[in-house]
Amino acid sequence: MNYERKVDSMDSLAGSTQSFYEEAESRRKRTRLIIAVVLIALALAAAWYAFTSNKGGAAGADGKGGAASVPSITVVVPGRQSVQSTISTNGTIAARREMPVGVAGEGGQVVRVLVEPGQWVGAGQPLAVIDRSVQTQQAASLAASIRVAQADADLAQAELTRAEALVSRGFISKADMDRKRATRDAANARVRVAQAQYAEAQARNGRLNIVAPAAGLVLTRGVEPGQIVGAGSGVLFRMARGGEMELLAQMAEADLQRVRVGTRATITPVGTSLNIEGQVWQVSPVINPDTRQGMVRIAVPYSGALRPGGFADARLLSGTEEAPLLPESAVLSGPEGNYVLVVDSKDTVQRKPIKVGITTDAGVSIASGLNGNERVVVLAGAFLNVGDKVKPVVQKPAQ
Repeated sequence: MNYERKVDSMDSLAGSTQSFYEEAESRRKRTRLIIAVVLIALALAAAWYAFTSNKGGAAGADGKGGAASVPSITVVVPGRQSVQSTISTNGTIAARREMPVGVAGEGGQVVRVLVEPGQWVGAGQPLAVIDRSVQTQQAASLAASIRVAQADADLAQAELTRAEALVSRGFISKADMDRKRATRDAANARVRVAQAQYAEAQARNGRLNIVAPAAGLVLTRGVEPGQIVGAGSGVLFRMARGGEMELLAQMAEADLQRVRVGTRATITPVGTSLNIEGQVWQVSPVINPDTRQGMVRIAVPYSGALRPGGFADARLLSGTEEAPLLPESAVLSGPEGNYVLVVDSKDTVQRKPIKVGITTDAGVSIASGLNGNERVVVLAGAFLNVGDKVKPVVQKPAQ
C-alpha cells in the first residue's frame, strides 16, 4: 500500500511539472505574438504617414506651394572652346643613332680599356688601347730606311754637282752625265718610297687603338684587358651619337593619320614622374597588316632617366579644335551610349545623346550632339528623369 501511494504522488508531481512548462511556453508565444502585432502596427502607421505626406506634397505642387518643391540644379552653358588634341601612347626607348664600334685595324691584344658604359666621349677619343710593341719596331725600321735613302740621294746629288763642273772641260761625257742624273733621281724616289712606307706604318699603328667615331654616350662595353681582338671580333662598344634618344611607339592606324613630323610630345619614363619634351622626327610610311599599327619615332634629348630598352609613356599634342567642353560629371553613359541631360526653355529636363571627343585636364570635349548653347546639367544627373521640372542655376563654364 505504501508503494502505491508513493507511485501516485510521483505521478502527481510529474504532471504538475509538465503543466508548469506548458504554461511558460504559452506565455512566450503570447509575448512574441504581441510584439509582432505592435511592429505591424508601427509599419502600417509609417506607411500611412508617408502616403499622406506624398499626397500633401503633390497637392502642394499643384497649388500655390509648387515652386518650393522644384529642386535647384546646377547647369552650365559650355559654348565652344579651343581644345588641344592629345594622343596617348607608349613604347620602348632606344638610341636615336646607335653606333657600333669594333676593330678598324689589324687588331691585337687589348692592353687597357679606358671607358665604362654611361661615360661621355669625344670624337676620336680612344676607348681601348691595343699592344703595339711589334708595330713600333717596324715603324722605327722604316724611319731608319728613310735616313738611308736620304743619304744615298744626297751622295748622288753631290756627284752630279761635281760632274756638271767638269763636263765643260771635256773630262766627262754627256752619257755619264745622264747616268748620274738618273742615279740622283732614283735615290730621291727611294726616299719618297721609304717615307710613304713609314707613313703607312704610322697610319696602321694609329688604327690599332679603338676610338670613338663621333662624340656621344657609351652604352655598352664588350671587351676586357688581355683579350685578343681582330677584324672578326664584332662589336666591342655601342654608343649613342650625341647622347640622343628616341621613343619607338606603335600607334593605331587612325591615330597615325593625326601625327605629323614635328608634332610635340611629352615623354614620361616608367617609374618616374619626369616630363621630358620631345618631337616626332619620323612617321612610318607603312602599316603592319597583322596589327594595323605603324611606328612613330619621337626624338628625345639626353636624360639620365632614359635608358635604351626601357619603357615610357608619351602624350602627343596633335593640334587644336573648337568644341564644347564639359566637366566629367556632366557626361553620363547608358546602354545606348553617352548622353547628357539638358534643361530646355520650359525648365524641363531632356536627354541628348552625344559623342565624346578628347578628354583633357579641364574636362571632356564633345565631338557631336551639342552646339554649346544648351544648359547642361553638371551634377545630380543620375537622380533626374526626363520631364522633371527643375530650377536651373547657371555655373560659369571652365576655361
